[in-house]
Amino acid sequence: MKKVFLKDIAEELKVSKTAVSLVLNNKGDENKISQETQKRILDYAKKHNYVPNQLARSLSRGKSETIGLIIPNISDTFYSKIAGYIELKLKGSGYTVLFSSSNEDPKKEGELIRSMLNRQVEGLIIASTQQNLKEIESLKQDKYPFVLIDRHYPEIDTNYVVVDNYDGIKTATEHLLRLGRRKIGFITLKPKLEAIRQRLLGYRAALEGFGLEYNDDLVKELDPLNYENMIGEAVGELLKFPNSVDSIVFSTHYLTAIGLRELKNKKIRVPQEVAIVSFDQLAAFDLVDPPITSVIQPVKDIAEHAVEILINEIEGNKNPVMVKETLGSKLVIRKSCGTF
Repeated sequence: MKKVFLKDIAEELKVSKTAVSLVLNNKGDENKISQETQKRILDYAKKHNYVPNQLARSLSRGKSETIGLIIPNISDTFYSKIAGYIELKLKGSGYTVLFSSSNEDPKKEGELIRSMLNRQVEGLIIASTQQNLKEIESLKQDKYPFVLIDRHYPEIDTNYVVVDNYDGIKTATEHLLRLGRRKIGFITLKPKLEAIRQRLLGYRAALEGFGLEYNDDLVKELDPLNYENMIGEAVGELLKFPNSVDSIVFSTHYLTAIGLRELKNKKIRVPQEVAIVSFDQLAAFDLVDPPITSVIQPVKDIAEHAVEILINEIEGNKNPVMVKETLGSKLVIRKSCGTF
């Protein structure tokens, strides 16, 4: 069926486009359009499956009814889930979401922020590279509605929803310690991000809480842009540590996935020789043998809380202070630690 436009209805019924627009936007009565004319317009629109032009409607209202989402990598399961939950939360709200990936590139992130502002998105949800301080400060100074997720800038007073990375890793490491593991390796990324830095601090705090000294030789910090090529060597070094480590904590799910492959290649038995804990998880972690003990992040809550905060900002229900939420995680214990 041929798509029907507003002007087609007007021409067919011999009325003005303005009259058609007013009726289809439920403003016929207040503009004193006769009931007969309103009925003719509505009946024709229904019969011909008229669908309003959302862009035109948005422009006429002076609103885009669009929210921008900037994340590091849409192919990362953590961020793809967040994007999905944000879209689900917005369903029926009148808002749509525009997705973009920064690929952990600060320059690209800045370009995306400016591009979305030019597209007149009404607010932004950003998982930042944490290397765009000026861009974020500019958004704040301009009183532009935005919420940071997963990562935030401690030096700026902004809305944010993050996870307690410190406590998540601390709890995971303490679990290994309670099982009698004492030589616990930690494979992580170089701490360019606050979240990664907090995970290292959590690991260290757990050791100190059990009276163990922190040992730099047990910590392997990998380049975020080259970790796939570095992790084999990192695992090998931990296995060569005097009498080898008896467990490894991985600070991200993707490090865990590659680390497991390296352990398998080296014929290391999990958990008999080395126990494994992962911060965050992949769906496969529940299916591999043995299933992987993981720190689970509240992905749905992160997404939903961010949307709620942002919509309040957009619609003028501004809080007197910035909303800062740090959500807890959950340790799901599986067989990769030796007990279930």
